[in-house]
Amino acid sequence: MTVQELKNRFGIIGNSPNLDRAIDIARQVAATDLSVLITGESGVGKEVFPQIIHQLSPRKHNQYIAVNCGAIPEGTIDSELFGHEKGSFTGAHETRKGYFEVADGGTIFLDEVGELPLHTQVRLLRVLETGEFIRVGSSKVMKTDVRIVAATNVNMMQLIEKGRFREDLYYRLNTVPLTIAPLRERKQDIPLLFRKFAADFADRYKMPSIRITHDAEELLENYYWKGNVRQLKNVTEQISVIEKSREIDAKTISQYLPDLGASVTLPALFKPEGTSPQSNEFSERELLYKVLFDMKKDMTDLKQVVLGLLENEKRSLLGSQGTSTIIHRLSDDVKKLREEHNAPAEAAQTIPIDDDRKLKITATAGEKEKEYIKSVLEKHKGNRRAASEELGISERTMYRKLKEYKIDTAG
Repeated sequence: MTVQELKNRFGIIGNSPNLDRAIDIARQVAATDLSVLITGESGVGKEVFPQIIHQLSPRKHNQYIAVNCGAIPEGTIDSELFGHEKGSFTGAHETRKGYFEVADGGTIFLDEVGELPLHTQVRLLRVLETGEFIRVGSSKVMKTDVRIVAATNVNMMQLIEKGRFREDLYYRLNTVPLTIAPLRERKQDIPLLFRKFAADFADRYKMPSIRITHDAEELLENYYWKGNVRQLKNVTEQISVIEKSREIDAKTISQYLPDLGASVTLPALFKPEGTSPQSNEFSERELLYKVLFDMKKDMTDLKQVVLGLLENEKRSLLGSQGTSTIIHRLSDDVKKLREEHNAPAEAAQTIPIDDDRKLKITATAGEKEKEYIKSVLEKHKGNRRAASEELGISERTMYRKLKEYKIDTAG
C-alpha cells in the first residue's frame, strides 16, 4: 500500500515531506514486532500512526487497545493494565483481566507513556523483555504476546534525568523512533487542512463552506500553532459557526488566534534550521528576542521624542531672540543625538546565534528581561505555569530565571 493510499484510508491530510516520511516508517515497521515510540507535540495527530502500524501488521485481526496513561489514576493503573484478583484491594469484588491479557496477540497503544508511575514502568519493562506479567494480588506468572506502540509529547531524556522515567524502559520502547512534525513545520499543509475542516463543518452544520483570502492564508501559514492540528480544527469550527460572511480575510481570522503578536513564526534569521522549539535553549532565545525588540522600540520612541523636544526648544529660542550660545549648544545636542541614533552602540555585546550570525545586545538586556518577566508574572498574579506559557519558556527555565534575577513571587 502506497503512502497516498494510506492517507486516503486513514484520513490524513497533507503533502509535506516530513509527514510522508513518518507514514513511510510506520508502513515499513508494521510487519515486524518491534516496539515503536512516537514523539511529537500535543495535537499533531500521533494517535493515527499506531492504527496504521496495527492495521498493516499480521496482528490486524486481533485486539487493538488504546490506553491514555495520563488519564488513569496511579492507584488503579496496574489493575487496568495487568488485571487483578478478587479481593486484592478494596472494591475488587471479582477477578478482572487487564489490557495485556485481553489484547494477547494484538497491539496496545500507550499514549502519554511518560506519565506512567515508576512501579508500573517496572512491570511494563518485564512484559517487553519476557512477555510475562502478574495480576495485582496474584503470584501466578502469566504470558502475553502483545506488540507495544507508545507515544509522548514530552522530552523523555529530561524525565530520565529527573528520575521520573527508567532509562532501560525508554530504550526498549524506542526501538523504532517515529517523530511527527509540528504544524508550523508543515506550512504547505495548513491551507489544505483548513479547507478540509471547513468542508466538514459546512456539511455538519448545513451551511455554505467558508473561504479564506490570500492574506488570511498567509497569516495562517505564519502563525505558531501551539496546539497544532487540533487547534487549527477548533479555530476553523469557530469561524464556520460564528462568522456570517463566508469569505474570511486576515483581519477577521486574527480575532480567533490568541496571542497573535507573540505567536507568529519568527523570521528565518532568528530560527536556525534544525532547532527544536521545545528545547530550553531555543525558548530562552525567543524570550531574549522579545525583550530586545521591545528595548529597540522603546529606545527609538524615546529618542524621537527627545529630538522633537529639542527641535521645538530651538525654534522657541530663535523666536524669542535667545542667545547665540544657547542656540549653538542646542544645535550640538541635536546633532549628537542624531549621530547616536544612527550609529551602532559601541558598548554592545555580541552573542552567537549560529556559526555565521551574531546578535548584538546592550548591557541592560538582563534588566529588561527581568522587568519583562516580572510584568508577565504580575499579569498572571504570580502563576508561574501561566507566565512561562506566555513567555514561551519551560517551567524549569522560568524557575532558573526567578532564582537568577531574585524575583519573589510569594506575594
